[in-house]
Amino acid sequence: QVQLEESGGSSVQAGGSLTLSCAAAGNMSRPNCMGWFRQAPGQEREWVARIYGGGIGTYYNDFVKGRFTISEDSAKNAVYLQMNSLKPEDTAIYYCASKSGHCAGYFKASNFPDWGQGTQVTVSS
Repeated sequence: QVQLEESGGSSVQAGGSLTLSCAAAGNMSRPNCMGWFRQAPGQEREWVARIYGGGIGTYYNDFVKGRFTISEDSAKNAVYLQMNSLKPEDTAIYYCASKSGHCAGYFKASNFPDWGQGTQVTVSS
């Protein structure tokens, strides 16, 4: 099992930037797929971005394309989410998730067995 811990969430004004970090520990296999999801109050958890094989493949949900960047430092077992041009609608708890192997079904939270506890991002207008 893989243990994940997110950090970096904060309150910012619209247009600001934040970088979220996800530290992984435990029995992590390679290659693997790492994803960021978010969940706003009263909403379902939605996929934000994913990265495969230490950066070989990255993919973003349309609502963050051009604003967010996912990256990975395999040596540190860490994944990051650089968020720029933040909007109030980006307010949510952000979760890091991991699955071994390819990123098949990356857009579904149920396909990721390992999760962090989440970090709160609040964007004010």
